[in-house]
Amino acid sequence: MESLKKQHLDRLRKDETVLGVLVVDNPSPYSAVTDGFDFLLLVVSRHAERADQQIHYIEDHLRIQERWIIPQMLDALILHGEQPNVFYWILKGEILLDREMYLESLRHRVLEFPEELREHKLLIEFSKFLRSYLQSKDYLIGEHLLDAYNNILEALQHWARIVIVEAGYHPEVTVWSQVRLINPGVYKLYEELTLSSETLKQRVQLVQLACEFSVMSKMERCCKVLLDQLASREEAWSLQELQQLPGLSDVKSELPLLLNKLVRKALAAEVVHTADPELSLLELRYRDAKVHAV
Repeated sequence: MESLKKQHLDRLRKDETVLGVLVVDNPSPYSAVTDGFDFLLLVVSRHAERADQQIHYIEDHLRIQERWIIPQMLDALILHGEQPNVFYWILKGEILLDREMYLESLRHRVLEFPEELREHKLLIEFSKFLRSYLQSKDYLIGEHLLDAYNNILEALQHWARIVIVEAGYHPEVTVWSQVRLINPGVYKLYEELTLSSETLKQRVQLVQLACEFSVMSKMERCCKVLLDQLASREEAWSLQELQQLPGLSDVKSELPLLLNKLVRKALAAEVVHTADPELSLLELRYRDAKVHAV
């Protein structure tokens, strides 16, 4: 295997657009960390056209996956956590090539988990939690019990990730193993939902109630990035202005729901703006509730 690594490294080193290369060995025959391949070559390139390109090889009876990615995509994977395997790749992978110390710096940033990254992850996880939680409530009203169960389970998973991030850790693939140590109460809710002898409806109602009182109380903390943005100027913000901000691009589609809920919780305030006097159109804009009160 070492000779194969060297062979691929020699090939990739010739490409000046390659920032770094790391190799991830498959930890076990049943692991999905490398998608079942014997090892994964993660190639970080400056070239946008190579983004998310995947190539499969078989050499010396070893199955190899070569995956190309650009730094922006890698940052997005770290931020959103939708592919938890990426943390294993960065932290456990063997760095074969590292121009400009890119991979080493990235590894340190992941390990340190700076406050700015934590704040953005909290906002993302809360926005996903809110969507799933409200969808579950809607399904339960319509007696669509399995759909309500699926959505409240998803909401509970986002709650678990919020708890992990608040504790200063990155959510891993085995999120419930982490939560069991960090917050046994949330883990107990997971057990109640999935293993309890109560009816399906009763289990869903129990977790919905817990979400309403526990997670919704975290709204101000989890939405700090958005609330800070609303308070950053005297003038109220339009939805379009907020959606165009790079710092909120990761929750762009969820901003209407988040803003609506923040207004209902008196954390944000609506301001009526005359968009077009001739047509008498009144646009809703948003500002921090404390600023509005002043």
